[in-house]
Amino acid sequence: MSSTSSTVPQVRSSAVVGVVFMLFGVFLFASNDALGKWLVGTYSVGQILLLRSIAALALLVPFIRREGFRRIATPRRRGLHLARAAGSTLEVALFYWALSYLPLASVMTFYLAGPIYVTALSAIILREKVGWVRWTAVLVGFVGVLIALGPDLARSGWPALIAVAGSLAYAFLLISTRVLAQAGETTLITWQVGAALVLGLVLAPVGWVTPSGFDLVFLGLLGIVSMGGHVCVNRSLLLAPASVVVPYQYTLILWAVLFGVVFFDERPGPTLLAGAALITLSGVFIFLREQRLSRGQATATSAGMVAAPDGVQIDPTGDER
Repeated sequence: MSSTSSTVPQVRSSAVVGVVFMLFGVFLFASNDALGKWLVGTYSVGQILLLRSIAALALLVPFIRREGFRRIATPRRRGLHLARAAGSTLEVALFYWALSYLPLASVMTFYLAGPIYVTALSAIILREKVGWVRWTAVLVGFVGVLIALGPDLARSGWPALIAVAGSLAYAFLLISTRVLAQAGETTLITWQVGAALVLGLVLAPVGWVTPSGFDLVFLGLLGIVSMGGHVCVNRSLLLAPASVVVPYQYTLILWAVLFGVVFFDERPGPTLLAGAALITLSGVFIFLREQRLSRGQATATSAGMVAAPDGVQIDPTGDER
């Protein structure tokens, strides 16, 4: 009895620490994105990719040596790793490109829709079964994107579509990461950074601007701060259940609005905020729904049943009950 009583506060304490790590990780990502918007006003996307990747790769060297370069360079399913790395590089490049035209909050709002796209694309690409409840949430998320897109599309035209394309590339990154999860984090990140470095080497000479020592530090910080954000998010997921900490990722939009107002004098309109709210609500709902279905499937399987998406129970022959 006493051991059970002492365990409960420990679990709660671990969850609180996990939430703190998630919030700090999201803050680092938002800070990194705001820094990127400031730098893209002076430096090209290719130059930012190059210097950002060099800094990130320098941090990765000890982990690569520990894992073994040959093992990381020759994983299974190399074709999919290459496609994932290309998708990752494309989404980063499109993100910075969009930032050169659009407010910070707008770009982040479109990227927050990435997990919603994942649900829709998983049904198409991975043949995962998605029930009507989650399809409804996906539809609500799409409506949120259209609401948020409206003013930017009317004001900026095609640049608004850059952010949408980037969010779709981000969704592909999430899906391919799910498929390749067994490869290990160091392998996945190294391939991402390596692909961005290659594209940076190709594009950086075009319109090269020699950075000052001051700017060079901040260009390097783009890679370092981003890595710090990944570490905090991963630590958060180790300390607390995903259902507890993942919804806090949507505080990203709060930081985007704040940084946009303070540093770039960007005032988000009511339609952007309404669209962001719908995207956030649908994204959180989809995530929590999937968590619930996963637990239900595990319980049903242990009882000799298979749980179908959205709570419909079926037996092994496929007949609905």
